[in-house]
Amino acid sequence: MASPKASPYTVGLDKTPANYVPLSPLTFIDRSASIYPDHPAVVHGKRRYTWKETYRRCRKLASALTKLGIGKLDTVSAVLPNTPEMVECHFGVPGCGAVLNTINTRLDADTIALILKHGEAKALITDREFSETVAQAVRLAGLPDLIVIDVDDPEYEGPGQRIGSLEYEALVDSGDETFSLVTPDDEWDAISLNYTSGTTGAPKGVVYHHRGAYLNALSNIVSWGMPPHSVYLWTLPMFHCNGWCFPWSIAANAGTNVCLRKVEAGLIFDKIRDHGVTHYCGAPIVHAMLASAPESMRQGISHTVYGSVAAAPPPAAMIKGMADIGFDLTHVYGLTEVYGPAAVCAKHKSWNDLPLAEQVRLNGRQGVRYHAQEAVTVLDVETLAPVPWDGKTLGEVMFRGNIVMKGYLKDKAMTDEAFRGGWYHTGDLAVIEPDGYVKIRDRSKDVIISGGENISSIEVEDVLYSHPAVLTAAVVAAPDEKWGEVPCAFIELRPGAKATEADLIAYCREHLARFKVPKKIIFSAIPKTSTGKIQKFTLRDQAKSKASFE
Repeated sequence: MASPKASPYTVGLDKTPANYVPLSPLTFIDRSASIYPDHPAVVHGKRRYTWKETYRRCRKLASALTKLGIGKLDTVSAVLPNTPEMVECHFGVPGCGAVLNTINTRLDADTIALILKHGEAKALITDREFSETVAQAVRLAGLPDLIVIDVDDPEYEGPGQRIGSLEYEALVDSGDETFSLVTPDDEWDAISLNYTSGTTGAPKGVVYHHRGAYLNALSNIVSWGMPPHSVYLWTLPMFHCNGWCFPWSIAANAGTNVCLRKVEAGLIFDKIRDHGVTHYCGAPIVHAMLASAPESMRQGISHTVYGSVAAAPPPAAMIKGMADIGFDLTHVYGLTEVYGPAAVCAKHKSWNDLPLAEQVRLNGRQGVRYHAQEAVTVLDVETLAPVPWDGKTLGEVMFRGNIVMKGYLKDKAMTDEAFRGGWYHTGDLAVIEPDGYVKIRDRSKDVIISGGENISSIEVEDVLYSHPAVLTAAVVAAPDEKWGEVPCAFIELRPGAKATEADLIAYCREHLARFKVPKKIIFSAIPKTSTGKIQKFTLRDQAKSKASFE
């Protein structure tokens, strides 16, 4: 039998250095430094670095780490706020072949120690502000060869001390500015290690690759429609999903990173006014804080400011509040496992002609896939069959594509389960509306089953957020002898506002079916992660410990 004829497209058309280069976001900074060497790259207090200067500092950092014996696929951890050093780590650490592990600055010593040990950190770069907790974590981790490098930011004037054997600026000074950033031979190589924020318990190590980081960095620009040289304010922690890949996005954009150590409304408006900030990102709580701020704080800001919101389904009241102050808000959706945002509520011009309430509803959806993501959809949890586009049939949100993690570090069983059936399972329950846009109804673990009826905690929260006195609302299940479980709401009131439990329950009864109305309202501070996610597992524990509801 004759051999099948080879296709002409398979002969003599091989990969060569001329037509194939593994993708890596490290190439973005080289481009911007070459084309726009004198354009401002990083602004922080009195410090100003151009792209040429930032690129030089990143190369010197990579060189210095190499001299310390840090090499391919070694882990370098960082406990840093949003400062120039954190921007530089996103290029200098992978630029020596290593993997960058950015750690949540609000974690306790035990958890940081767990991360350092699990990630097998070879070096740790840490800011003086966190020295007490980090010093304890280093002792608990028990890594005798761990190299600790201190950052002493002149903008920080609070308590803390140096705990390491090296100081960051001295380390950078020791590097060779002619050093070339190391790009991977295989774009599947790990570029970063991100531990989930712990809203549901012990964190998991999520591994990103160079290809995904490259593609999502570009997708941020295209899917948001960012013009070249955007001025980006770091309200979003860079430790969270590598700042949703925006350190690499701003390098590709040849924009400007405006650093911010503390997220406060007054500071944010000052930075927007002083530096002409055009874009920023954050959880709903950040945007709600800005929308609720006194009008006097916004004086002198006449240009359009574009905000991106994610980390939790934004309440309608927050979206309306941002529209009322003239900020242009785009809703994105994702998780640590998909490099941060991997879906966007893509806007249509025709929406602008609709009543504000309808605009708010449309813009509050999780939306459609990012440009660089292959798919986001809603599938039946058991059969993985697509749900109908009817806005009613509930399923699980699932992703597939190049901006999905490599997997969980040292946990093949959990990785396999997350990728069951060839999709990444988010655990979010949603519907697909007739126009193909995804709308989350709840997290699978947050659905309240009361007397056999499913209650969406998000639906109840949306009603509570619409009350003028409510700043933050979180609804969880509380045990009940008769119904099994019932809704329990935790509330933070706006400054100066007043409302009683009876007031809010009566308000909910006006807008919800009776079985969905919270049986108990608890006024207290609501625990959140540093990225603004409400820690519902803590609230569920609190709800269980309360007296039985009547």
